[in-house]
Amino acid sequence: MGTITALGSLGVSWDKLQWLVAALSVGLGFGLQEIFANFVSGLIILFERPVRIGDTITIGTYSGTVSKIRIRATTITDFDRKEVIIPNKAFVTERLINWSLSDTITRVLIKVGVAYGSDLDKVKAVLLQAAHENPRVMTDPEPMVFFLNFGASTLDHELRLYVRELRDRSYTVDELNRAIDRLCRENDINIAFNQLEVYLHNQQGNEVQEVKRTQVPGIGDQPRCRNLTRTLAGHDHWPAGKYGEVMPARCIFS
Repeated sequence: MGTITALGSLGVSWDKLQWLVAALSVGLGFGLQEIFANFVSGLIILFERPVRIGDTITIGTYSGTVSKIRIRATTITDFDRKEVIIPNKAFVTERLINWSLSDTITRVLIKVGVAYGSDLDKVKAVLLQAAHENPRVMTDPEPMVFFLNFGASTLDHELRLYVRELRDRSYTVDELNRAIDRLCRENDINIAFNQLEVYLHNQQGNEVQEVKRTQVPGIGDQPRCRNLTRTLAGHDHWPAGKYGEVMPARCIFS
């Protein structure tokens, strides 16, 4: 009011000032909107306590332990020991995962793909043995093994188990992976990997079999051939070369 009176004494009318005051009020309102939202969200956090100091949480792309809760923002310490300050509004409006709100028990999933032809009963027994031998794995709920699907190159299994403490997850995965690898080798179970089989056919549609590799003197001097050669059973020529000519069966393009 003092400012308005002073401007009025200088000859500036209220009619001209009211638009300026309205614009400033709108701008101030928008500027304080986020601050007010964070303030209210801070009160909600303090009263409802969806997170507490010491809880391990995940919010958005951040995971860590809550170290400070204040009216405007909450600080979490991530697993790299960096402090991340997150506005309190995010804890109310975004999806929040609290890993230790009610208890610290969490589930661990370990996927294992074995080769086709493996004894599935033996695979299940080996995975359960690895889980039962690990002291970090809980017996209630007990570990379970499921044969999920027939993969492109593997028979996919999943070992599901629970650990008491969140900090045990990484140690448990490491120990179980090592134990599973050892037990599979001891029981002649192959842990499979992606494989690709290629079949070659000639122009007549007959399958071409590679029978040997030899080195032919002089072939390496040709600009479009390597020293490795292929002798093809029942097939005297490769298909047309990159320049249209028919190349002998002993020549391989560079």
